Amino acid sequence: MTAGSQAGLTDRRSFIKIVSAAAVALGAERIPAFAHAATPVRFGVDMFSLNAQNWTPFQQLEFAAKWNVKVVHFSEIRFLGTLEPDNLRRVRARADELNIDLEIGMRSICPTSTMFDKAQGTAEEQLGRMIDAARIVRAPIVRAVLGSSADRRDGIDSHIDDTVKVLKAMRGRLVDAGVKVAIENHAGDMQARELKRLIESAGPEYVGVCLDSGNPVWTIEDPHLTLETLAPYVLTSHMRDSALWNTPQGAAVRWTRMGEGNMGMEAYLRTYVQKCPGRAVSLEIIVSGQPRIMNYRDPKFWDLYRNTPAWEFARFLTLCDNGKPILEPPPDPAVSPAARQLANVEASIRWTQAFLATV
Repeated sequence: MTAGSQAGLTDRRSFIKIVSAAAVALGAERIPAFAHAATPVRFGVDMFSLNAQNWTPFQQLEFAAKWNVKVVHFSEIRFLGTLEPDNLRRVRARADELNIDLEIGMRSICPTSTMFDKAQGTAEEQLGRMIDAARIVRAPIVRAVLGSSADRRDGIDSHIDDTVKVLKAMRGRLVDAGVKVAIENHAGDMQARELKRLIESAGPEYVGVCLDSGNPVWTIEDPHLTLETLAPYVLTSHMRDSALWNTPQGAAVRWTRMGEGNMGMEAYLRTYVQKCPGRAVSLEIIVSGQPRIMNYRDPKFWDLYRNTPAWEFARFLTLCDNGKPILEPPPDPAVSPAARQLANVEASIRWTQAFLATV
């Protein structure tokens, strides 16, 4: 780690400590309600952020209540425990007692994706079970994904078309249930213009976007461009900060605690609150140990991005050119991965709540 990167990280974490002290002084029950925004900001947490805790859905709800979280986003079935109706009713009842809104989700609904789990049934069957679950827990959306960067290898367009077919087949059930599908820009699968095509092809009246602020850097895309392109379709979000910088091997990108990156998270959140009023600001905190290298200097790298316009890549490159390395300190062997994860989430909650109080 360079002296500059260590100093930058120290400055950011010093700021978070100041913010944390302010939150403690306010008292947990008096954490700001973000009343400055024209539409109240609905603050949430994606429970993938806490997957190492191995908590029950009820423990996850208690954690959310402790931190004044208003939206709990169960992005995968495992965080709900099961889809058994009795379990779902108990989860909904406890959420009602805590005055918490629920969103639920699943993984791939693209039958040709490398991520798709055929053992769970057809895409239509899997999505159908989630529609039923959403009705029980009164979730307005089901978050789903196409796949990952691996699906770009044989052409992402065919996978988009296959996902659209599934969504169109389920349109009637979704509309009847009053549930929308929120497709995430996930793990390097789609750039913003590609996800926009998917939404428009399926039908924006029942399909929208789960906007992930961290995943664009895995598709050599400026996260601010992703937000600008997809804002009209956003139904919910996964928020986390990112650090980007250039290296001789290409762009280095990694995910950080909120407030510790260099992608301009403050401006991103302000734009999101303005352009996506009423949509949840839900944290999905993943802190990368090592940066991911996007070697755009290698001609073969571009096999996955033949249709990326130069002006879009130029925006990503500008972020990299302006960024300085921000590296994660070596982990303390005395601290468990679960404890580190919890500390990262709690620090990110403090920073985000304090920042949103100024919006």
